[in-house]
Amino acid sequence: MRGKLPVLVIATLLVLAAAAYAHHSFPATYIVNKTITIEGTVAQFLFRNPHSFLQVDALDGSGKMQRWSVEWGGAGQLTSQGVLKDTLRVGDILVITANPPRSTDGSTRVLMKTARRPADGWNWGNAPDQVVD
Repeated sequence: MRGKLPVLVIATLLVLAAAAYAHHSFPATYIVNKTITIEGTVAQFLFRNPHSFLQVDALDGSGKMQRWSVEWGGAGQLTSQGVLKDTLRVGDILVITANPPRSTDGSTRVLMKTARRPADGWNWGNAPDQVVD
């Protein structure tokens, strides 16, 4: 067993490293060198780990109302950036810039880059530490 322990430890570390890398592979899911703007109404704010999500009702490029799923940072990360579970509420109007999906199947899942609430000037994504990891 003593000879197998280092192999098991190394194998476990490799599996965990691969899972962490795959989890953070935003370029595989989103076009990271392109942004789109979404202006719409918050339908739901899921404040959780490993990533929070905003559901936003807004028009798509053809003028059709869509429910956009906006991937954001985890609850712990957002809390350290000043975002709390009640920072955004259902009905808030937001202007979001986001990386669009790589998928060509009509997906409306995007990755948050910036958010602004015109009603009171609240914004996220303009400070150096406000990024999605």
